[in-house]
Amino acid sequence: MLQKAAALFLVCASMALCVSCGPTTSRFLYAALPTSDQIVAFREDPNSGILTQLAVSPITAGPSVQSLVIHPSSKYLYAANAGESDVSQFDISPSGALSEHIPRTTVGNAPTVLAMDPGGAYLYVANSGDRSVSVFPISKTDGTLGPLPVPQTSGPTVPLGIDPINMQVSPSGDFLYVTGVGQPGYIEVFSLSNGVLTPLNPTSFFFTGTNPYGLAISPNGSYLYTANNSDNSISEFTISAGSLSQLANSPIGQQSTTTTPVALLIDKTGAFLYVANQGSPNLTAYSIGTDGGISLLTTSPFTTSAQPSVLASDPAGKYLFVGNQKSPYTIQSFNLDTTSGALTLVNSYPVPQATASIATTF
Repeated sequence: MLQKAAALFLVCASMALCVSCGPTTSRFLYAALPTSDQIVAFREDPNSGILTQLAVSPITAGPSVQSLVIHPSSKYLYAANAGESDVSQFDISPSGALSEHIPRTTVGNAPTVLAMDPGGAYLYVANSGDRSVSVFPISKTDGTLGPLPVPQTSGPTVPLGIDPINMQVSPSGDFLYVTGVGQPGYIEVFSLSNGVLTPLNPTSFFFTGTNPYGLAISPNGSYLYTANNSDNSISEFTISAGSLSQLANSPIGQQSTTTTPVALLIDKTGAFLYVANQGSPNLTAYSIGTDGGISLLTTSPFTTSAQPSVLASDPAGKYLFVGNQKSPYTIQSFNLDTTSGALTLVNSYPVPQATASIATTF
């Protein structure tokens, strides 16, 4: 990136005079590899989407590290260690290197999914082993987690009525959505207030497709989607005061060439929905209408490595990243055309093991 500085200075005499100049500082991408208890780290060039693995990568993580989430400040990374029932906190250095805080924070049994509110005040931990959610306050000073979880009306954790497989906080920070395995699958909804979870009233459970592994909420908080792994379908919901209403044409069945959806991603503009199809080496892409309904893009699907299972995007929404779960393992970078929704492969990068989660700095 340093060799570009002189040229960029000539082109951009000032930010005020040249709004077309792109970002020049590097960002970082981290991927969890549970089989080897490691985190791989890459520098992302925000002008090209090219990834360069850091010299310190891979980095030792906790046993069976599963889910990663990065604080909005881009200073801290949190990792759920399912094999040890705790969460690690790492400081992110300016070079992208990670430095872990010790001791790790004990949570519920077998934490597999993490989520954070938009302000970075609370970390939500879904514990698959005991079907619960733990909530921890995050220090504004150094990002450390409170030694004890936020007290809930039910005790130290919030019991779930489902086996959690995915979880997201609404863009407003007012609601938590958790999907659970089953036929049919369920979405459990909680209202949030200072880290305290309250089941949505009058009902906190909503039906969706079988085994909804994928979960995505539109940037404006108006729509929610699930990728129903066993139904090969996508369910569409409108959101009103946290409550969900399924669209009339929902769920949407996928093409025969795009099977076993397992992950979802909505681009930063809220115009396009991408689906990782674990049963076929591709991504499906849909446009999102003004009513939240989705329509298949004529250019879809887009070819990937085998068993694409994890999706993430860079903070500017220019690039989409895919992690796969079949050897030879890779992380792929795609250019995302925000006008057409089309994806163009930038490059594929080998990693030692299958990817369970990807997180990028802001």
